[in-house]
Amino acid sequence: MNYAISKEPIIVQEVIDKVVQREAGAITTFVGTVRELTHGKKTLFLIYEAYESMAVKKLEQIGNEIKERWAGAEVAITHRVGKLDITDIAVVIAVSTPHRADAYEANRYAIERIKEIVPIWKKEHWEDGKEWIGNQLETVSYPKGKPEEKDLNE
Repeated sequence: MNYAISKEPIIVQEVIDKVVQREAGAITTFVGTVRELTHGKKTLFLIYEAYESMAVKKLEQIGNEIKERWAGAEVAITHRVGKLDITDIAVVIAVSTPHRADAYEANRYAIERIKEIVPIWKKEHWEDGKEWIGNQLETVSYPKGKPEEKDLNE
């Protein structure tokens, strides 16, 4: 399966292997990790949660958008949920295409679309407190820790 939500650490090579194709002249990968400083605050760890069945469908939608836009593209995306420590891998995106420029563009498109439409949210734990962060663009807050049903259907 090329699109997945995982509770286990992501093995980058396994995601790459899903997009290897004889026609590809390039494979790009994006590996998103947990950083220590966010907006000047020291992060201790994050907890990611997702509406998993919808998240996988949205990841697949992104893959289909890429295939329509970049001829010959193959896509695999895995996002991790649960407690992640500093430097842990949160997301891996692999895109193969016949030409490298397309692979770079499609990969960047994928991470931006994930932040826009995939129902994944996180709780940041800092030295001085914690907070549920809303959508990944941080434009909608989820004070109860999860989106309301209406937020998931928008």
